[in-house]
Amino acid sequence: MRLKLTIAYDGRPYNGWQSQACGNTVQDFLLRALHEVAKQPVALHGAGRTDTGVHALGQVAHFDAPDALTMNPHNWVPALNCKLPPTIRVMACDEAAADFHSRFSATGKIYAYDIRTDPVLPPLQAGLAWHLPKLLDADTLADALTRLVGKHDFHAFAAYRGNETPDMDWHRTIRRAEVEARDHGYRITFEGDGFLYKMVRLMTGAAVLAAQGRLRMEEFAALLDQAPGLPLGKSPLCAPADGLRLVNVLYGEG
Repeated sequence: MRLKLTIAYDGRPYNGWQSQACGNTVQDFLLRALHEVAKQPVALHGAGRTDTGVHALGQVAHFDAPDALTMNPHNWVPALNCKLPPTIRVMACDEAAADFHSRFSATGKIYAYDIRTDPVLPPLQAGLAWHLPKLLDADTLADALTRLVGKHDFHAFAAYRGNETPDMDWHRTIRRAEVEARDHGYRITFEGDGFLYKMVRLMTGAAVLAAQGRLRMEEFAALLDQAPGLPLGKSPLCAPADGLRLVNVLYGEG
């Protein structure tokens, strides 16, 4: 039986999602919990990576339950959660089609980025939002985000992992990029068919610089769809991981 997990976590204690030799990633803790419950190693595939300090409300992963286990899918939720630290929680477990893949079946993702503008950041918000007490213009921020919507070459809004190839496709489609005023700050929401490495943080950083008057709007717009062969401009600021959370992974939509 193939099972789909919906997972939420506070990213502050962990070295991101992807399993690493240090053993201190969200995937590592889940793999150990699966091993304890199943009494054997179980492969776990995630919908995508999140970096150190990035949070999730709706990360998705899948695994194939060993044939010898006849446990109801919903019973996996308490069985795994009692083996996990309280900052990682399996929110749901559902049976999936045999050909379902958490990464390759996804049609999009939704990310949210929180900004706090309080003069002093409340200590319980530390690590959960980008603290920006300096003034920014919300209309300019919204204008910058609007320019990101559509299919573009987002090369300038991507960091490098070291495994890039000359024929790599840097195009992605942003379906929604909007800002909402909230108590004590703003929330930026991005929905797209996929995101490059650190793309949300690099888009957010550049848009905030524009809203602070430190990056002209024509300079911001020029970062998109740059002509090949010319020196590549890059987003001048990567927003910190603190304010970023993966809200949802979309399947069968868009």
